[in-house]
Amino acid sequence: MRQDFSIIEAATLTLLGLLISFSFSMAVDRYNQRKIYEEEEANAIGTEYLRIGLLPAADVAGVRALLLNYLDQRVLFYTSIDEQQIRQINAQTAKLQAELWSAVQASAVAQPTPVVALAVAGMNDVLNSQGYTQAAWWNRIPASAWGLMVLIAIFCNVLIGYSARSPKTEPILLLILPLIVAIAFFLIADIESPRGGLIRVNPQNLLSLSQSLHPQ
Repeated sequence: MRQDFSIIEAATLTLLGLLISFSFSMAVDRYNQRKIYEEEEANAIGTEYLRIGLLPAADVAGVRALLLNYLDQRVLFYTSIDEQQIRQINAQTAKLQAELWSAVQASAVAQPTPVVALAVAGMNDVLNSQGYTQAAWWNRIPASAWGLMVLIAIFCNVLIGYSARSPKTEPILLLILPLIVAIAFFLIADIESPRGGLIRVNPQNLLSLSQSLHPQ
């Protein structure tokens, strides 16, 4: 029975290790995806800022002012942690998106040329990039998966405690596995949380773009 128990213990610990490694890999992939979309947002906004110059001269200044306000809201989206402020940012972002699209749409209707179409296509990229970013921030490890990992971790600790019931076992050794598992779960949860963790996406591309465009 001791040999069979050792097989079960090793298999359970191996399964826990695989689940932790897969979850960590998923969290890192999502973190990298959020960084990529932040870069794509900055590129889309910067390109559209230049393409706005293709619109009729009377519309250029107004549309660029709207786009700069939109850029400020995107920076706040990445840096804010207050839920009420985030809701206000999302509402303001949606409002600015509608105003930006209406502005380029009016110019395209008034002057339907291939040159103006480039500005319209660029604005479409700006709006799409925000949608991709939001989808990436919503993409998280399901709560049911977290529950299963915690349950397996509990079983592993129970098995370790049962196998180490000898009086000669140092009690401090029984704390090693729970501590390691807790640290691993904390690291996964921190990377997985786009807004509440210590490891967050720094909008360095958007900030750099904002600093380069605002003086203009």
